[in-house]
Amino acid sequence: MELGHPMGLWGFPERPWDEKDWTSSDDRVRGGGSVSRLIVSSSASGTPTAAEFSGNLDITALGGAGFASQRTIDGYPALDLSGFDALVLDLDGGASDTTTTIAAKAETYTLVLKDTVLAKRPDGREQSSVSWEHDFHHHAAGGDDDRVVLRFADFKPMYRGMPCGDDEPPLDWSSVKRVSIMIRSFFGKQEGPFRLVIRSVSATKLADKKHPNVSSSVSAVTSSCSSYPEKGHGDRQDKPGSRRGGLAAVFSWGCCGTGRK
Repeated sequence: MELGHPMGLWGFPERPWDEKDWTSSDDRVRGGGSVSRLIVSSSASGTPTAAEFSGNLDITALGGAGFASQRTIDGYPALDLSGFDALVLDLDGGASDTTTTIAAKAETYTLVLKDTVLAKRPDGREQSSVSWEHDFHHHAAGGDDDRVVLRFADFKPMYRGMPCGDDEPPLDWSSVKRVSIMIRSFFGKQEGPFRLVIRSVSATKLADKKHPNVSSSVSAVTSSCSSYPEKGHGDRQDKPGSRRGGLAAVFSWGCCGTGRK
């Protein structure tokens, strides 16, 4: 697949990784036990080389549900991605990882984008807004470096863990205000230690916009979400006609073993 000239977002000399740009957003806010961290590694000269998203996905505290994520901090400058077609994640295979008990299995992660971040509620919790999501798979200790291409057209709108309707306004790619990397349990289908090493994230134009990629995983999740009953997965009736607001808990149960923020 041919990619155009990229715009570096993280992991480039002009935009290196910085741990201070990220903060945890785990299920502990709902009484869960999952934990995540983002640790930046550096070369001998001190130049940041990669970011490790790792931790433990716990499903015991919440009856099979669980999620862990790292997101950009409040006030992080909005990204203008309007001139591009896809995000590219260059991942490390992790073959040299001998410090953890992570199994050599395929893990499913989710990249989450927001163009709306509402003011916090009086109690300090955040209001819910639409998230645009794309799942992808990676072998935690497979030994091979990987390049994941996430087409903009394949990001799906979700509100409090439920897919939005076809009339949902498109994401404003000229002003992406929050980026998150998440792992979730899919109701017990994955749990335990996880580790994803990201060398870089960039935006690019695609020469072949019809190329197959990992978007099939997103369609599968969306269709399965639609089949779940509403009970226990959040009530969308407080969502206004526009996707721009509505008071909601900082996390509500999502159909795939997590909530949305």
